Order: sequence, then C-alpha cells, then structure tokens
Amino acid sequence: MVRLTRDRNMNPPNPMKASLSRFRAAIFLSALALATRLSADQATGTLDVYWVDSEGGGSTLVVTPAGESVLIDAGTPGTAGRVVTAAREVAGLKGIDYAIVTHFHTDHFGGVPVVAAGIPIAHLWDNGIPDADPDHNPDTGFWRSVSQPYRKLTLPHHLVGAGDLVPLSQRPDSPRLSMRCLGARQRFVDAPAGAPRNPLESENIPHEVDTTDNANSNVWVIEFGPFRMFDGGDLTWNMEGRLVTPVNLVGQVDVYQVDHHGLGFSNNPVLIHSLAPTVAVMNNGPTKGTAPVTVQGLRSSPGIQAIYQVHRNVRPGEEPNNTADEYIANMGSDSGKCPANLIRMSVAPDGRSYTIEIAARNRKRTYATRLDKVVP
Repeated sequence: MVRLTRDRNMNPPNPMKASLSRFRAAIFLSALALATRLSADQATGTLDVYWVDSEGGGSTLVVTPAGESVLIDAGTPGTAGRVVTAAREVAGLKGIDYAIVTHFHTDHFGGVPVVAAGIPIAHLWDNGIPDADPDHNPDTGFWRSVSQPYRKLTLPHHLVGAGDLVPLSQRPDSPRLSMRCLGARQRFVDAPAGAPRNPLESENIPHEVDTTDNANSNVWVIEFGPFRMFDGGDLTWNMEGRLVTPVNLVGQVDVYQVDHHGLGFSNNPVLIHSLAPTVAVMNNGPTKGTAPVTVQGLRSSPGIQAIYQVHRNVRPGEEPNNTADEYIANMGSDSGKCPANLIRMSVAPDGRSYTIEIAARNRKRTYATRLDKVVP
C-alpha cells in the first residue's frame, strides 16, 4: 500500500479525490489488461511460427515480436485441441488475436469452433462462409453438420480480399513486420507498374480446371525485415500459375509452406521455382501429401536447402518421397498414437536469420535470410 504523506504546505488529502484517483487507476489497469490479454511474452523480439500437427490438416500459428498472434487455419475438429495446447503451453498465449481461414474445407476451418472454446479468439478473417457446400457435394446434410458450429461463432468478422493487411502492431525496436493477402477467391493483387514478365512463364502448363474450394484459398506473405514467408493454404495448380505468371506477384521467399499438404493437385513447379525458397515446410499426414511431382518440384528448386515434413509418408512404395529423417517431426504410422510433435521456427530479431527446430527430436538448424531476393 502507498502511504500518503503531508507536507506542511500541502492541503489535507481529500478522501473523495483519492477514491476517484484509485477508481481511475483501476479502470486504466483493467483496460490495459484487456488490451494485452491475448499477447505472449516476446521479450526476445523474435517472430515465431509453429506448424501444429493436424494429421494432414492445416494449422499454422504465428506469434509476432510484439506478442500478437495469428492462426492460419485450425485443422479438423478432432485435432484442434493440439492448436490450443500449442498456443497456451508452447507459445504462452492467453488468446489468439486473428484467426484466418484460407478456405472452407473441414481440415482448415472445422477446428475453429473447438479452438475458440479452448482459447479466446479476438477476430475472424475468411472468404465468407458459403450457404451450400462449396464443392457442390450433393450430401447437403454433411455440409450443414460441419459448418453449423462455425456459423454460430459471434466473433468480429472480416471478409478477406486481395491486398488486405492484417493490422499487426509494430515493435519499436524491430524491423517492419507485415502480413499481406495477395489473393482470395481467385482474385489477385495487381502487378506493380513496369513489372517484368516471369522468365519461367513458358513452363506454366495448365491442368484441368479445379472446381473445389481449394482454388479459392486466400494467399499470404509474411515479411519481417528481409525475411519473407509464403502461405497459400490449399491453392491449386492453375491458380498457382496465375499467381506467378505472366508476372511473379509474390517474388522470392525464404520459407515456403508447401501448398495443399504436398498434394499433386497443387505445387506447380513454376510457383515453387519462382518463389525459390531456401526452406520448405510441408504440413502433411502419414498417408497424405508428399506427392512425387511436389517432391520433385521442391528438390529441383534453385537454392533449396531443406524440406521439412510434419509427418513421415508411410504409403507403401513411396519411401523415396520422404525428406531426410532429421527434417521429419513425426515418424510413426499410427496417427492415433502420434506424439503430435510440432515444428517451430524463430526468426531472429533483425530478420537476418531463422532457426527451425523439432524440439521433441532434438533437431535444430539455423539458416541465413537471403538478402538478394527479387521482390515485387
């Protein structure tokens, strides 16, 4: 308790004024607590990214140097508890500031209500939930059952559009941080005036048109000083081609979150080679992802140094598709007994290097951020 002392030249303390001051202080402290309740303790000033094991779903948690958090997709309802555990126990969060849904497939949006029940979410960003199954599935009962919990959420909502920036706080002693949407619902940002044509344009061979909601995925680039990371959700082959040809709207990146869990419907080699990542991280499952065309595109990409997988691929006869064991978080084949090891990346406070770690397997490696990247 602070004791009031009185100087001989002071008036006696006014009890009503003292009470009012204490009231105002309490209000201020309550507001401050509310404003910071979702933040993590980021004394290190790093930008941290966690790839949570969603058994072949999507769930990427970003914690900024200012302690704010962004969850890009939340996995399935059955695996979303792992997101809550990662947020609370590993990242030290009290809540999630922004939850982004890249598209409306259950392995990306289905876990959001479960996450919201386990840890507060302040804002929800998505493409606008469709009235009917976006893949035109005749089983309308299934769509109603999986979408109903999401529809019941009463969170502040933002409809994502190309060019949107997540309004993240900037830490005064850190490089500039941004998280920008390059495209949503098959509409992309405009090419900068005078932008050169992509020299890989002639290699872009379109596939059959994708009519699923994967093609509508919203696409994000995270920048922290010189560091750049790409997350395209489940964007598919033709949309990937449009994103980088005739003009590369993304530029080059340091880290590529492999589109669509590594499936062959996505990961157009022209996209991968245009982004020219140093590191790729694949949020695959034990029998999902690591398609031969994807792995070939990654391994042949100029400058690639490492490919990480959340899971080892255990499909018979596809052992060569796996990356080296040291870059795989979960080695087993029984998803029901999976330890759910996550992959963590910490970008240095100056953005000039980043460390990727699989702590449960005692694996850690640091990479230098490329300073010579071509950026639109």
